[in-house]
Amino acid sequence: MKTDLGLAGAVVLVTGGVRGVGRGISDVFLAHGARVVTCARREPETPTGAEFARCDVRDDTQVAALVDGIVDRHGRLDVVVNNAGGAPYAPAADALPRLHEKIVQLNLLAPLLVSQKANAVMQRQDGGGSIVMISSVSSTRPSPGTAAYGAAKAGLDSLTASLAVEWAPRVRVNALDVGMVRTEQAHLHYGSEAAVEAVAKTVPLGRLAEPEEVGACAAFLASGLASYVSGATLRVHGGGEVPAFLAAADVNHREDQ
Repeated sequence: MKTDLGLAGAVVLVTGGVRGVGRGISDVFLAHGARVVTCARREPETPTGAEFARCDVRDDTQVAALVDGIVDRHGRLDVVVNNAGGAPYAPAADALPRLHEKIVQLNLLAPLLVSQKANAVMQRQDGGGSIVMISSVSSTRPSPGTAAYGAAKAGLDSLTASLAVEWAPRVRVNALDVGMVRTEQAHLHYGSEAAVEAVAKTVPLGRLAEPEEVGACAAFLASGLASYVSGATLRVHGGGEVPAFLAAADVNHREDQ
C-alpha cells in the first residue's frame, strides 16, 4: 500500500533527474502525483514522464532561467531535489587542479546556486518549500580516488545545516547521505556483475540500493510527514559497510560465515 505523502500537484524540480538515482527520484515523485521537472545538459535518451529543461546547473544565468521558467509555467516551486553530481575516479596526487575545481563546483556550488534561486521563490509563496540535497556516504568516510568529491559532499552536508537555519521557517532543507546504488552505470563503478554482487555482500542489508528507494526517502523529507524535520542528514546506506578488520580477524566469527 502506497502511503499518501500529500505531494499530489506539488511542483518538483529534480536536477540530473533523467537517469540513475535521479531517474528513480523523479519516478517516485511522479508516482505520488507531483508535477516533476527534470534538468540536465542533454535530453534523456528515453522518456521519463517528467517535463524536461536543458540546463547546466553550474551556470547562474541558466539556473535563473530554469527556475523562472518553472514559475512562469506552473505558478510556484514547492520542492527542489539537488541530485546532479558525481566525479570520475582520479587519484588526488595526479588530478589536475581544474578537475578538482569542476568536481567541487558540480557537487557543492551548483546545489547552493540552485537552492538560492529556489529559496527566493519559496520564501514569498504560500506554504514555503522544501529542498533536499542528495549527498553521499563519501562525506563521512575516506574517499580514495574521489577525494575532491568526498570533500564537496562533506561541504554539502554542512551547507544543508546552515541553510536550514538561515531559511527557516518557510523553507526546510535536508540531505540524504546515499550509499551504493544499483543503476544502469553500476558497472562503471564496481565492474562485472560478479564484482557488483561481491560489493553488495559488504553491505549489512546484503544488496545495493535501488534508485527508487533513494527517491522514497527524498519524497518523505519533502512531504508533510517530515514537517518538523529540517537541517537533518538521513543516511541511506543499507547499514553502512561491514568493518574491514572483521574479515581479517580470525576470532569471533560466526559459524555460518
